[in-house]
Amino acid sequence: MGVARDSLKIGQVAARAGVRVDTVRYYEREGLIAEPPRRRSGFRQYPPGVVRRIRFIRRAKDLGFSLKEIQELLSLRADPESTCEQVRAQAAAKIVDIDERIRTLRRMKRALAAVSAPCSGDGAPASECPILASLDVDDGDGDDDHE
Repeated sequence: MGVARDSLKIGQVAARAGVRVDTVRYYEREGLIAEPPRRRSGFRQYPPGVVRRIRFIRRAKDLGFSLKEIQELLSLRADPESTCEQVRAQAAAKIVDIDERIRTLRRMKRALAAVSAPCSGDGAPASECPILASLDVDDGDGDDDHE
């Protein structure tokens, strides 16, 4: 009976965790939080601890972890046999992933700057824009992407 008295409705959980109601439902569907029991009225009865779990998920997302990786972190946290070494390995792998994404973004930025440089932006028709022309170059792969 104490659980029902201390339980939270979905709107309360969302407000306390700083997310939207549909985010709470999404985390349920993805298995990141357990589906709570329902009251006779049909309202979900969330335990107060779910707010902490959602905040954990949000912070992990802010650090770049995917939902799958967050599920792995949650599993490590819950498993009494897991070690800090395993968690550190997850973090190290994420750092490597982020470094690669940064390198990719830098390459994209250099390429975009190179194709943008010839464009004077002088109000000529878009059909004459050197940026669009550079995107329309035939690279000879024989793959005509027709929309």
